[in-house]
This record gives sequence, structure tokens and C-alpha cells, in this order.
Amino acid sequence: MGILLSVAAFLAVNAKTILDTAVRLFAEQGYEQTTIAQIAREAGISQRSLFRYFGTKEDLVCGDQEALGELLKRTVEQQPAEMSVWDALRAGFEVVLTANHPPERALELSRLIFDTPSLRARYIEKRLRWQAELVPVVRARLGNGSGRPAPDAQARAIVATVFACIDTATELWAGHDGRIDLADLYDQCLAAVRDYG
Repeated sequence: MGILLSVAAFLAVNAKTILDTAVRLFAEQGYEQTTIAQIAREAGISQRSLFRYFGTKEDLVCGDQEALGELLKRTVEQQPAEMSVWDALRAGFEVVLTANHPPERALELSRLIFDTPSLRARYIEKRLRWQAELVPVVRARLGNGSGRPAPDAQARAIVATVFACIDTATELWAGHDGRIDLADLYDQCLAAVRDYG
């Protein structure tokens, strides 16, 4: 057991060292100008070892999207049945936002994503996958008690609205250097949409 814990701790430290090095180099040189070879060299590992931790250069910034998407879905599913779908989705995003990084690192990574076209494209691709995975969960929550899922259009519209609000809040948060609370920004964005009309 002790050996397994030591290996896990070693892997976590190496992943953090690699990520710290990558983020520093991205900030100094720009994302596109930074190579995997530079990151590996400065982190003190081989390129091959780097790829054991992170499958692609984009993964250094965007992380393990499948695992985060599954965490989001599972968190929404686990919320109490009496909780509104809006609040269940918010709870899911709160868990995902703090799952891998402290707020300072999340801010750095958000800036990189919003300022780098290739990362922004990867981010949008991730969001579309997550949306598709959440629609059945939201349909089931909306139909709770009736035994039938809610209409597909309703579930898709709610999921798309929540993602648009998350994206807008995150971009504003990054643009204000994290000085405004991200959850408050999300609540403001969602209120603006839900109170419209």
C-alpha cells in the first residue's frame, strides 16, 4: 500500500511540475510558440514521459475532458430530485471548476483558452460533447415524477443556456483578472436570460 501511495504521489508531483512549467512558458512565449520539447526539457523529463501524463499539448491546458465531463454528469445526476434543474447544473459546474486546479491556476488556464484560437476551438468542442451528454440527464430531471422524460427541445435549450452563461461568466471572470466572483457572474448571466421578457 505504501509503495502505491508513493508512486501516486510521485506521479501527481510530476504532473504538477510539468503543468507549472508549461503554463509559465505559455505565459512567457505564447502558446503557439512553445514546443513540447521545450516544456519537457525545462520540466526535466523526456518528451515521451511528458506524453504519458498529457496526451497532447492541448491537454496541458484543457485537461482530461472525458473525466471532467463524466464528473459533471454524475454530479448533476446525484443532486436531490427536488432541486431545480438549474440548480443541479450549477452544482455540477461548481464541482468541475474546482476539480483539477485552484482558482489562480483556473484563471491562468482560462486566459490561455480565451486568448488562443486553437485552445478556444478545443474548449468549444468539449462543451458540445458535455452538452450532448447532459441532455438525457436534464430530460429525466424535468420529467421527474411524471415517469416520462421532458421534451428534447426543452432539455436542449436549458443545457445550451446554462453553457452559454458559464462561458460568458468565465470569459468575464478571466477578463477581470479573477477580481469578480465567478459564481456571482454566472448567477448574473443566468438571471439576465431567465428574467428576460
